Amino acid sequence: MPRAIIIVLLYFVFLNSQAQSNLNDTLFSKEALLRHVEALSSDLFEGRRTGTKGAVKAKEYIINQFYSLKVKPLKKSYEQPFVFTKGKKEYRGTNVLGYIKGVTKPNKIIVISAHYDHEGIQNGVIYNGADDNASGLGALFSFAEYFRKHPPQHSVILAAFDAEELDMKGSLYFVNNLSFSKRKIKININMDMISRSDKNELFVSGSNIYSSFKNVVCCNTSKKVNLVIGHDGYDEKDSWVYASDHASFHKKGIPFLYFGVEDHEDYHEPTDDFKNIHPEFYVEVVNVIISVFNKIDAL
Repeated sequence: MPRAIIIVLLYFVFLNSQAQSNLNDTLFSKEALLRHVEALSSDLFEGRRTGTKGAVKAKEYIINQFYSLKVKPLKKSYEQPFVFTKGKKEYRGTNVLGYIKGVTKPNKIIVISAHYDHEGIQNGVIYNGADDNASGLGALFSFAEYFRKHPPQHSVILAAFDAEELDMKGSLYFVNNLSFSKRKIKININMDMISRSDKNELFVSGSNIYSSFKNVVCCNTSKKVNLVIGHDGYDEKDSWVYASDHASFHKKGIPFLYFGVEDHEDYHEPTDDFKNIHPEFYVEVVNVIISVFNKIDAL
């Protein structure tokens, strides 16, 4: 084969590989992902405590993003308000629920969730909650962005839950007030604290309980994130089964996969700020979770 032809062929191979690389890099905008976390964990949102002005601002932010990303409301409105009492105080919370109809399996639903509330202001200090859980919210928006070009086979509910920090009242209200049979929910994918790890470790909990989903998490190909299966065994001290909103689904017998990192020095501290997340790790984590979703969606 003439050398000129070989060069041309190699050039087209290079272009194809570059196109594939660009495709992988543009599943969602990493700039937008980071911008969402920076915004939601800024002082403007006052720590997003359930029932406060900061939480209302966060709710409106989420609704605006869903609308701009062409995510329809689950019902007539994106908002699912609820009231509960903790101690002697009454709280008014609001879940924000978006809906994307599945292409081939619209009657089966995958719920992708992240809570948007945090600890608010304590003793005059704002707890901004960048990792906990502006990071999960940012990933929720990246899913919405991804679905615009890659419509899911199953129907998807994008759930931004309120009041996770107050005994998971938002997700509990959601599962107790379904307008459809819980049997329609294939799985809950919950994201809570996913933006930083000194060891580049992302844990996934749930597949040891719901073993039919073990194959979708066992073969991670990322070179930047080590996906570790665990925190769902019999040791209660080490278990994350009831650590976040996925617990509300689990109690109803609905399968879950929970993605999160180990607690760090800024967990539930006023130092959980945007400057302390690990951007490169975080972006790759979202890629990994999307790849797991795609495997589930193909089942």
